[in-house]
Amino acid sequence: MLRTEPESECRAVTDPFSKCRLPEEFEAPARAGCYPFYLPVEERPGGGEVVVGGRRVLMAGSNDYLALSGDPRVTEAAAEALRRLGAGNSGSRALNGTLELHRTLEAELAAFLGHEAAMVVSTGYQANLTLSALFGPRDVLFADRHIHASLIDAARLGQAPMRRYRHNDMGQLARLLEEADPEAGAMVLTEGMFSVGGDLSDLPGIVKLAARHGARVVLDSAHDAGLLGPGGRGAAEHHGLQPAVDVQTVTFSKCFGTLGGAVAGPRHVVEYLRHSARPALFSASLPPSCTAAALAALGIIRAEPERRRAVMSAAERLRSGLVALGFAIPPGGTPTVSLRMGNALACCRFWAGLLEEGVLANVMLPPSVPGESALIRLSVTAAHTGGQVDRILGAVASVADRLGAAEGR
Repeated sequence: MLRTEPESECRAVTDPFSKCRLPEEFEAPARAGCYPFYLPVEERPGGGEVVVGGRRVLMAGSNDYLALSGDPRVTEAAAEALRRLGAGNSGSRALNGTLELHRTLEAELAAFLGHEAAMVVSTGYQANLTLSALFGPRDVLFADRHIHASLIDAARLGQAPMRRYRHNDMGQLARLLEEADPEAGAMVLTEGMFSVGGDLSDLPGIVKLAARHGARVVLDSAHDAGLLGPGGRGAAEHHGLQPAVDVQTVTFSKCFGTLGGAVAGPRHVVEYLRHSARPALFSASLPPSCTAAALAALGIIRAEPERRRAVMSAAERLRSGLVALGFAIPPGGTPTVSLRMGNALACCRFWAGLLEEGVLANVMLPPSVPGESALIRLSVTAAHTGGQVDRILGAVASVADRLGAAEGR
């Protein structure tokens, strides 16, 4: 029988759940009735719209840049795979969870991206986490300060120290590389298109410095694969530097319109990750429906460059319209743009105002952004018409006139 101490002798202990409280920047909007997170979407009728709270609103926060998530060819491919292969694989890729469909997608992705091999995993986040197996104790990482949380977590999971350089600051990156131990294996981590601001990495500068110092280039193409470059291969192709990228990760939840991710690179590196990357080794494999959807989407990306032209046209209309309204919009030309709002409560009130006007946008608060740098993130897709982009701009103008924008204009 388990012996217990008398109640009078029990010592006081700290409750480990005592830390489980929302930060003030989340609680204040909740109290004010403008909490912007976990808002349920009831239907997706298409055409750049969703149903929220029983009414149709413009979706101005989606990463479905090419509007493929609802394309009948993509959904039918997913449905056919679901009927034929089931809802899940009930195992890891290494054991019983690999489908011939996975291998087909990997071969097509590798050919598309110009790499020797690719490994498909269950999410884009997981694709970046698998990189942790490359980050050994005798390596050193050099990372842009704006990289995604998944790359930061991959560095934490790995064994290599990480040195951060100011966003796109090639001068600081050069100094860090020069100061590094020449015996260490150096890797530069960056995104092709940064997820919050929609700006591009200075990949030409990175490639030049990496070549000078014998460093490898690891590129997260979550937001740019399928979108940028003459063939849609991403930011590296956009800069004419696809062969200079050593390892590239992609996600299927943006331009591919479904779920999943992949790591592509030299064959021996990919095979090493297959057998050493714990985030992939010990996770169930990507379901058949998502795998088939990604494969169908890849075919459309290759065959229909007009989708890229459509979304970039909508992006230019959005960006030029925001500049005309007086917002400080950095150059970039991509479909994602952020409006600086200052503090969290002001940002959430602006978001609520946009929703009242029939526009659903995104709010970015810490830890997604630093300190008092709350943002409204807007994005457009190939499904948005010129008239719909003008409606987004009209909503922004109306709310800005009514509430103001602390830093953005």
